[in-house]
Amino acid sequence: MEIRKLNKSEKLPLKLLLLADPSREIVEEYINRGECFIAEIEQQIIGVYVLLPTRPETVELVNVAVTEEQQGRGIGKQLVINAIKVAKTKGYKTIEIGTGNSSIDQLALYQKCGFRIVGVDMDFFVRHYPERIFENGIQCRDMVRLSQEL
Repeated sequence: MEIRKLNKSEKLPLKLLLLADPSREIVEEYINRGECFIAEIEQQIIGVYVLLPTRPETVELVNVAVTEEQQGRGIGKQLVINAIKVAKTKGYKTIEIGTGNSSIDQLALYQKCGFRIVGVDMDFFVRHYPERIFENGIQCRDMVRLSQEL
């Protein structure tokens, strides 16, 4: 597997990005401000993440997604670790990430990769998404914010 920056001339893996964020409008808004990285096996895109500068010396890792057929194989963890490494290389001091209160597997993954919970944005998904989102039998309402010093 190779992880690399998506070239501007390449087609955006929108279907994959929408696995992690169901709002096309929100994805298109931040994709223009961030850098998109892809994971490939034999030139097939199997994973994606976006690094989005938010403040001086701070970057947010958004939209970590792996194709459904490749999930459960440690690719998401490799993407997160790669994002941390790229952020360090670019000189960022802090990397942040947010996920839904119902995203139990993602919360575990991010903490295993060294992120710490720093806050909760109550009703974030209720305010910003027109349709209700459910994962693991739980309504996704709140954004759990995590951070890691680099």
